[in-house]
Amino acid sequence: MTDKIAIITGGSRGLGRNTALNLARRGVDILFTWRANQKEAESLIREVQAMGRKAAAFRLDTGDTRAFDGFVSEVRKTLESWGRDRFDYLVNNAGNSQHINFDKVTEADFDAVVNVHFKGVYFLTQKLLPLINDGGRIVNLSSGLARVSLPGSSVYGAAKGAVEVLTRYLAKELGPRGITANVVAPGAIQTDFSGGMVRDNPTVNKMVADMTALGRAGAPDDIRPMIAALLSDENRWVNGQRIEVSGGMAL
Repeated sequence: MTDKIAIITGGSRGLGRNTALNLARRGVDILFTWRANQKEAESLIREVQAMGRKAAAFRLDTGDTRAFDGFVSEVRKTLESWGRDRFDYLVNNAGNSQHINFDKVTEADFDAVVNVHFKGVYFLTQKLLPLINDGGRIVNLSSGLARVSLPGSSVYGAAKGAVEVLTRYLAKELGPRGITANVVAPGAIQTDFSGGMVRDNPTVNKMVADMTALGRAGAPDDIRPMIAALLSDENRWVNGQRIEVSGGMAL
């Protein structure tokens, strides 16, 4: 993976940050987006650079498609400053959470989730296509909640299900360029996602552990090796697949 370039959305914290650091250790230069916490973004840049890799951060709300042209223009300029005109890996990781029962969801609630988890993924990937190298890799993040139904997650789970279908279409339509597209679907992970609910709430953590075959909630370090594996040349023949990384959740 040496001397490759990855774009990771939502890279400043949680699973995105963990993935960025893991790829940097493998010799990958990192472009990533952040939305709310500039200090976290700046600290990630320093950590990646300390490994001898290049890094750049871009503030972006991935639910705002109007911002995508400007973002792609900035990415193009950064690549040129690095002596490159294309990048190799796209990890669509950015996300938000919502816990509202179906009968209480408003159209604004719906849009807030779908714009980030589906519409944003769809059109940001489309905008970045001219900059992805032939033979590149796309990994989209889904969720165990696209398979397991828990009350309060109808919009989130449905949006992730849409991403899983989209990924198969990407694999088919981008195949002539040698670009693969796959889905990693984590189970419940102990990060600050959803207000740190799985990590910080003992009741939720135990509930997740009790419904998982391996008897605990997941950690970011459980997920990043699968993302890296799907980006690597060793798994070049894996395409259009959904791989759940959940420790055997709700089997």
